[in-house]
Amino acid sequence: MTYNTIFAVLPRGKADSVMEAAKKAGAPGGTIFFARGTGAHEAKTFFGLTIETAKEVLMIVTKDEDTDRILETVIEAGRLTEPAAGIAFVVRGVDVYGLYERGKPVHPHGKRE
Repeated sequence: MTYNTIFAVLPRGKADSVMEAAKKAGAPGGTIFFARGTGAHEAKTFFGLTIETAKEVLMIVTKDEDTDRILETVIEAGRLTEPAAGIAFVVRGVDVYGLYERGKPVHPHGKRE
């Protein structure tokens, strides 16, 4: 079985609601971690002080046949078609270790113990 990883870089505070929408679309779960941008347009000023724009990164490992449906849901729930709302991308064909399906470990290329 082929697995893909969906990544969504979102403004701080949005990843939980996007993950809930992804679960309704069939995502088995995900991981949220905190980040900050380093691009030229990331730093903003407020009364002369530089403020870093905090981000959350949502990572979802999904079966190949579920990826596009879940990605579309992530884009919609995160409003990623709007300017400065974040980005999403997919890394396709990843090897997965530590994932269990029906109580059995799933290994790369569909091998199961």
